[in-house]
Amino acid sequence: MKLFHISHTDLDGYGCQLLTKEYFKEGFFLNANYGLEVRLSIDTVIKEIEQCEKSEPILFLITDVNLTVNESKELNKKVNELLSQGYSIKLQLLDHHATGEKSAKMYDWYFLDISRCATKITYDYLNEEFEGFSDETNSWLKPLVNSINAIDIWLEDQRDNFEFGKVLLSMVSKVREINNILFAKENRNFRIYLLKEAAKYIGKPNDNIALDGDIHTLKKNYLKLDDNDDTLDNLSAKYLVNSLEEIKENLTVNFNGHKGLLTYCLGSISIPANAFLKANPDFDFFIDIGKKGNASFRADGKVDVSLMAQKLANGGGHVNASGCKFDDFKESIDYSNVKSYMQYKLNNIE
Repeated sequence: MKLFHISHTDLDGYGCQLLTKEYFKEGFFLNANYGLEVRLSIDTVIKEIEQCEKSEPILFLITDVNLTVNESKELNKKVNELLSQGYSIKLQLLDHHATGEKSAKMYDWYFLDISRCATKITYDYLNEEFEGFSDETNSWLKPLVNSINAIDIWLEDQRDNFEFGKVLLSMVSKVREINNILFAKENRNFRIYLLKEAAKYIGKPNDNIALDGDIHTLKKNYLKLDDNDDTLDNLSAKYLVNSLEEIKENLTVNFNGHKGLLTYCLGSISIPANAFLKANPDFDFFIDIGKKGNASFRADGKVDVSLMAQKLANGGGHVNASGCKFDDFKESIDYSNVKSYMQYKLNNIE
């Protein structure tokens, strides 16, 4: 069975994907917040399913995301169209948000239970509908699920689970070392790695305090590319540069004969941008633009990015470090739209 799994962008959402990755091992994973992100993610999955063999059994799973009635109708229609074409699809949504009640009453694939978090629902679903997990896996997985459940639906009376869950919540929400747009898969794997490592602490004396103190080290261990230790910022920059180099041709923009790298929602680019430009002398500048149109520019002496920012959007700054804000920029979850927007701007600088 081939898995396609869309889940939310918080602890509970990633907890669901830890479970499915642990059970199915392989799959097509996406994370989405509400509204546009969910609709675009569903469209992406539909397109991916259309590339599958019709005889291949497919599980299309959505967790920790409640759909509006219109979104549910549209999803139901799209899946039924695929079924009519001969595709073998099981659609299943597992959620615990009360706002999904109308949709849950309309469709049998929409399961709603407000008494459990989505991770707990998914855990029970895999045990009830499939073969479940081995005793060895359950020994660490079940306590982790209980901690996620305690914090997500706020069970303060389960003090040990609740306090450990608080640390998990903070840990997963503060994963910023790997960009979740350019490197969604790597970002997801990083969060799931941290959750699996955190499970090793459960049941030890002061487990929540011990984990809280070790998160920094756990992050460093994941980001190390070799045996050399360094600060978290430097390790993160090296990891990022290595990741960017693998896809740099897809991120390339041009300006007056100068070659640049464009990232989206990277944030705090001073260290990684400098490291990338030094490691890639054929690139002359580095731009990062955020969801609201705020852009940061970096260079290494080959192009005046303060002049570039000024001409692009009345920005400014220093020769090698500047910024501006594009008032006409529209938020997108598709990097290609961002790249087209920026290249158009660069092509039309007067």
